[in-house]
Amino acid sequence: MSRLLARKAPGTFKTLPLYVEATADGLNYRGLGLPLNFAQMLERRRPVEAADSQRFALELANLGVSVRLTMAWQGRDHWLLVRQQRPDRGDTVLKLISGYVPAHELNLPLLTAIQEVAEECLIENGGSWLGGRYADTWLPTPYPLRYHEDSHFRLSPLSGAARPVQCGNLMLMERPRAYVHLPTASLQLVYDLRLELPKDCRQPSLFHVDERLEDGELVARLERRRPDIYLLPLNNGLPTGELCTLRRGELVAASTRGLWLSEGFAAQDGWLVRDERIRWRDWLAQLSRTEREPGRLAG
Repeated sequence: MSRLLARKAPGTFKTLPLYVEATADGLNYRGLGLPLNFAQMLERRRPVEAADSQRFALELANLGVSVRLTMAWQGRDHWLLVRQQRPDRGDTVLKLISGYVPAHELNLPLLTAIQEVAEECLIENGGSWLGGRYADTWLPTPYPLRYHEDSHFRLSPLSGAARPVQCGNLMLMERPRAYVHLPTASLQLVYDLRLELPKDCRQPSLFHVDERLEDGELVARLERRRPDIYLLPLNNGLPTGELCTLRRGELVAASTRGLWLSEGFAAQDGWLVRDERIRWRDWLAQLSRTEREPGRLAG
């Protein structure tokens, strides 16, 4: 039985198309033209080409953010991945927590990123839900749930990417990894963050909530029978090839048969990603063939 958490009209969302300039030393983006609603943005997400993966100038449909979220449980670090059905691409994948950046946050994409964590990653403990905090900023509590009053999780930045990213004249100090996804004409920024649970959180359950279009409205539902959020165990910072869910403090193994990952896990050439998705087994094989640099493992 699902629980309706939120409902809103898609027309309330506005974003900006982008003009992106890249060199071997860095990437710069800025807003271009008039704001777009959700439908207009999707219409612009059509394939583009770049002859040089390190140096180019492109007009793109939108800016997106992703969060590679690391959480420790039972003495081991895990990445958090979520399942998403993508009607515009006709597939279902596991991906990082992610979302579109609205026009008014184009120069503050980190704010969008931590809001996506609050909206997509729900942590239940002892019958109520955990709010969150990043440095001195409290994350929103977007749903009508009973949140803990005196207990919350904390987000903190991990290592940044080697090459800088700028929004106009503003340097993004958190140094997110950036890639241009050619099939959807989009720029994606990937933030590397750690989620620290409070000490009194002994039997957490994790759930993913995402908006879906239903009868012309964006609807968010909590599906307890399908938590749709997965933990990917790490060993010395590298994926082990396992996958599990977290229910009342217990890790439950999940099948990886026939599993696909989003384009952020595919090979990146310079600033460019060309694939729509990658098979789980191909991604693991790709890791074994590369130098396993942390910034190239996922996006």
